[in-house]
Amino acid sequence: MPPKIVVITGPTATGKTKLGVMLCLETGGEVVSADSMQIYAGMDIGTAKPAEEEKKGVPHHLLGVVSPFEHFSVSRYVEMASECIDGLLGRGKRVFLVGGTGLYIDSLISGRFFAPAENGESIRRELSERYDAEGGEAMLRFLAEKDPETAARLHANDKKRIVRALEVLQLTGKTISQHDRDTKTMPGRYDALKIALTFEDRDDLYSRIDLRVDEMMDKGLEAEVRALMEKGLSPRHTAMQAIGYKELAAAIEGKCSVKEAVSAIKQESRRYAKRQLSWLRRDPKVEWIYWKKEPDFEFAVQRSTSLMEKYGIISA
Repeated sequence: MPPKIVVITGPTATGKTKLGVMLCLETGGEVVSADSMQIYAGMDIGTAKPAEEEKKGVPHHLLGVVSPFEHFSVSRYVEMASECIDGLLGRGKRVFLVGGTGLYIDSLISGRFFAPAENGESIRRELSERYDAEGGEAMLRFLAEKDPETAARLHANDKKRIVRALEVLQLTGKTISQHDRDTKTMPGRYDALKIALTFEDRDDLYSRIDLRVDEMMDKGLEAEVRALMEKGLSPRHTAMQAIGYKELAAAIEGKCSVKEAVSAIKQESRRYAKRQLSWLRRDPKVEWIYWKKEPDFEFAVQRSTSLMEKYGIISA
């Protein structure tokens, strides 16, 4: 049987970090982050990375462990997170996977196999350069010769997916369709109790998001973005595509005002929350905790520990 872990997830600004810490203190667990941007070092304010006082002494893993200049992928996250979790489980620790990046969480739990990383970046770069030189139509025809099933689903302008399909072919010898089918038949890596937080009223969630953005600005988000740009971080780096960073970078470059950037951050954060909810609602096994106007963390701890008992993670 796969080992059991607890996932605390949900859209942005719903209190995942606080609940994770409270449950760790209650049950003797440790937190493993499942946030695609908190993984980067030096990106603290805009990613809502928990401060030491918020952690309350609970060990947190995979926070700020990657340079923002590095290209980071879901496959690398799965590799790092599984090694971390297996180590914690081996030492008898309860694991709380806390964060809102659904793709990272589901890929980790499922044990999804990714094409080997070795030589991957150089092959991807070569294919990308070839796409730019020869054009999308030519690359799609090339893909159709080798993988007509995938090519039939793609448009010539879909550079990312065309390059990825050809990359998987070169690395595994399989079409990406067959590769995906093979990974879906594998048994799950972890047996996860997935608890998701959100607000009953969507407007309350959006108000919470807007408030968080204002708090980030008060804490110095603009200065954080400026410091990263001064070190050479630019829009070509994946990290700088994070919500909050790309908008303020545009303001710093004079493309818009700071006020306009803040408005855009709030709008993009709300859209992101909507996508997070849509992703989670595809999973019928998710256990939802709905906040009213304000989060009730005492209730959430009681509800979560009750679910953990039912799931066999802790004893009654």
